[in-house]
Amino acid sequence: MIEINFGRRYGLIGQNGSGKSTFLQCLAEREVPIPEHIDIWHLNEEVEPTERTALQAVIDTVEKEKKRLEQEEERLLQELGPDSDALQDIYERLDSLDPATFESRAGALLHSLGFNQIMMNKKTKDMSGGWRMRVALARALFVKPTLLLLDEPTNHLDLNCCVWLEEYLKNWDRTLIIVSHSQDFLNGVCTNTIHLSFKRLTYYGGNYDTFVKTKLELETNQMKHYQKQQEEIADIKKFIASCGTYANLVRQAKSRQKVLDKMEAAGLVELVQRERQFVFAFEDPHPIPNPILLFDNVGFSYPGEQSQQLYTKLSFGIHLDSRIALVGPNGAGKSTLLKLMVGDLTPTSGRVDRNPHLVFGRYHQHSTDQLDLTMTPLDFLKSSFPQLKQEDEQWRSILGSYGINGNMQLTPMFQMSDGQKSRFVFAIIRLKFPHLLLFDEPTNHLDMESIDALAEAVNEFHGGMILVSHDFRLISQVAKEIWICENKTITPFKGDITQYKEILKKQLK
Repeated sequence: MIEINFGRRYGLIGQNGSGKSTFLQCLAEREVPIPEHIDIWHLNEEVEPTERTALQAVIDTVEKEKKRLEQEEERLLQELGPDSDALQDIYERLDSLDPATFESRAGALLHSLGFNQIMMNKKTKDMSGGWRMRVALARALFVKPTLLLLDEPTNHLDLNCCVWLEEYLKNWDRTLIIVSHSQDFLNGVCTNTIHLSFKRLTYYGGNYDTFVKTKLELETNQMKHYQKQQEEIADIKKFIASCGTYANLVRQAKSRQKVLDKMEAAGLVELVQRERQFVFAFEDPHPIPNPILLFDNVGFSYPGEQSQQLYTKLSFGIHLDSRIALVGPNGAGKSTLLKLMVGDLTPTSGRVDRNPHLVFGRYHQHSTDQLDLTMTPLDFLKSSFPQLKQEDEQWRSILGSYGINGNMQLTPMFQMSDGQKSRFVFAIIRLKFPHLLLFDEPTNHLDMESIDALAEAVNEFHGGMILVSHDFRLISQVAKEIWICENKTITPFKGDITQYKEILKKQLK
């Protein structure tokens, strides 16, 4: 059963592969009965690369929406008359779409999503997929459809933009269904939760934290009723089996059998089904002297942009017990800093010293591009780490702990989902025995169970970690220090990530 009510903000949750994106696609294509006057906007891909600028792309879409609403107004007048509620909603939306304000309002949305004036006037064909996705998000928010479907809208946003989007959507007065791996974000936005598990939708009132509490209470009660009923059934069957052939006992046995038949006809209490659990791990490295990584008066600018230095005079050390989260707006250089650490980029001034025995365990958005997708996960591990000389069962056990089980281990990786490929990359990192984990947006394709498994693995790891993430909850779980990347330098933040988030919220006012 599908039940969606106007004005509610639903968080759609479930493990990777449960069908969340497919469900949104079914709604978007009206494969379930949805009244014709309800318009749907499904945000699942970036805007197309064209000669149009970001600002023009948003304005063009709103102009098209205005024409669509005018056509819908004519249809409703003919079919339902001038007093229908649907028509009144159309009038309100047309009033809000004043062409005189298109540019200023579109610009305000883009600015909130991280665009400066130069980026707003940049052609979409010259933008990365992440920035085009932000344009697509701005279009969806400006149009303000009756039913808005968002699939992982925060994946390409920095923390600043995530906070803005959370504050914006918590006041969304139409209907919203959002898929997100960020518990913090869902807690801030959602009024209701839909759990997709074992091909069934279960509805809960409240945000994600309320869902977790309610689900635990319901499952505890269900298990109590299940155990009690199973004990009762066992007693009845035992009595029936002991009755023998005496007439009076046979009558009693038949009576008890009727009781059992009625219980089965009414439906027995089901055993609680548990979803699969992940157990990530990172092998502890052999010790090396601190600092394992040293920045000495480092400056950096990209070729051809020497006048626009990204960093100047950076000096700091990273130790084996460092647990650092890098925060700051997009473009401040967080990913660039990680590239300087591993040596993908060379400083324009100063130097980066690395312990000669330092091994990195690195995850970034292009990590899965390094996989040979024609190979199976099992064969790829065996060919990548021949020195480990493990038996197939040992390789299979490692893969299984990352949720890659059964036939999936023997299936070419091009058939794997993005979430499965991401988990496989973490399995590879484990086998490198790294000293320092460098994670750049590691949660983009992970479900909540995988994120919690990742956090637990990091906390049990006896090496260092540097993290770039838009997931406040993951940062709160694994980071001991917050470093702000901004204004060409790095500044340690005196507080935790919750306090940093509150500062970002205040900056919106």
